[in-house]
Amino acid sequence: MTQNNNQSKFNYIPACLLTIFAIILDQWTKHLAVTKLQGRAPFILINKVFQLCYLENRGAAFGLLQNQRIFFLICALVILIFAIWIYGKLPNAQRYLPLRICIIGICAGAIGNMIDRVYLGYVVDFFYFNLIDFPIFNVADCYVVIATFLLIILAFFVYSEEELSFLSSKKGRADSV
Repeated sequence: MTQNNNQSKFNYIPACLLTIFAIILDQWTKHLAVTKLQGRAPFILINKVFQLCYLENRGAAFGLLQNQRIFFLICALVILIFAIWIYGKLPNAQRYLPLRICIIGICAGAIGNMIDRVYLGYVVDFFYFNLIDFPIFNVADCYVVIATFLLIILAFFVYSEEELSFLSSKKGRADSV
């Protein structure tokens, strides 16, 4: 039992390092957006398709819930707590590595945008697909959306119900390892 607990704690070290790296990458790209794009015309990468343009987003996707900073911070904390709880319940098997990576992506994205909301009062966005007039977004948003999409695919098409039974409160961790 002690060995399993030590292995479980060891699994948090690479997860934390990868999360920190992802957050640093997100914050660095936002810093570049502020220094290179703020107050300037959009930087066209593909004419009429994709560009980089600075936006201070005080709401959620599609401009919803403007200036609801406390609400977003509470949501991010709830998501982080839930994600860490799931990560801790994951069996120590290579088979669950994709789930671990998805959880890391969700946590990194939530923390990256939470940092902006705490220190700036808004989220810095800069990717814009003007071909389809998609809302402007950032690297942290990419982490969350891609990880959530992959998590749904994994849950519905890759893992069986039995393989995900570790999430059930009826089963103990010893049953799932």
